[in-house]
Amino acid sequence: MSDGIPCLWMRGGTSKGAFFLAQDLPSNAAARDALLLCIMGSPDPRQIDGIGGGDPLTSKVAILAPSTRADADVDYLFLQVFVDQALVSDAQPCGNILAAVGPAAIERSLVPAQDGLTHVRIHMVNTGEIATAEIQTPQGRVRYDGDCAIDGVPGTAAPIPLMFENSAGAICGSLLPTGRALDVIDGIDCTLIDHGMPIVVMLAADFGLTGQEPREVLDRDSALKARLEAIRLQAGPMMNLGNVLEKSVPKMTLVSAPQSGGAINTRSFIPHRCHASIGVLAAISVASACTLTDGPASALCNPPKDGRWKIEHPTGIAEVLLQTDASGNVQSAGTLRTARKLFAGEVFAAVS
Repeated sequence: MSDGIPCLWMRGGTSKGAFFLAQDLPSNAAARDALLLCIMGSPDPRQIDGIGGGDPLTSKVAILAPSTRADADVDYLFLQVFVDQALVSDAQPCGNILAAVGPAAIERSLVPAQDGLTHVRIHMVNTGEIATAEIQTPQGRVRYDGDCAIDGVPGTAAPIPLMFENSAGAICGSLLPTGRALDVIDGIDCTLIDHGMPIVVMLAADFGLTGQEPREVLDRDSALKARLEAIRLQAGPMMNLGNVLEKSVPKMTLVSAPQSGGAINTRSFIPHRCHASIGVLAAISVASACTLTDGPASALCNPPKDGRWKIEHPTGIAEVLLQTDASGNVQSAGTLRTARKLFAGEVFAAVS
């Protein structure tokens, strides 16, 4: 394709991605994915011939369209473009990129901005759930500057509160797809859980780890990654995900006791590389796993008294909000993120 394609390059939370309108991309999924691989420069570890940053966190795509649902303002399809494989996956949502969907929808005139605050109801096409983003729009323009800081992102920006509706079991069909808080796979205690992101929660100690290892050390540990992948491939069918060999879910999450005043410490694999932080929805799933007394995480965690769960990760803390009923069952979940517009223009790709 020699013509340029309108594109917004946005940071959302601790990720970056290309934002497109659905009308500007091929309607055929195979043709669309081939184009996106070319745009990002995959497969290539450096993505040197594309705009991807050589990392799963910077090789993401959001496709926006007017909502097909009466209870939402915009449809958001998330696609993970693999870095070193010719693979584009829609098997998961992305809560970090979600943080930039509201601003992008306003920038692209899909949602009219109000004077002051604009609430954008987002249909997450990957899962069917609805998220509501609160965007600061003084004088009808998106405000990106502000004093909100999130770990993993330098500086500060305008806060973007996100609240999720009916996210439990969004991908797997239920919060605990096996009906249990504890499963054992290859001798490892696991919680298979989906609160918007399917993850497998395991104790770092069961792998001979402290849970404090830098991500670079974990990424070099081929024996560890082989064990995690063996468990992941077995967990997939148990979580109603089928064969996950070429899927980006479930994420594999190692937990350990908190070290910095949080509720629990994590090392999250996405799924084959250790995350620099942790995804928004994965953090919600981890917090939910901590509330399960029969699961491996509960004995290690330091539960908050105000419902604000601080999930420690390699570059800081991700804070999520869990609202529970009198029995301790999670009723709703949310988080606070930031976003920034990095550039708007046209992107080019030569597809043979």
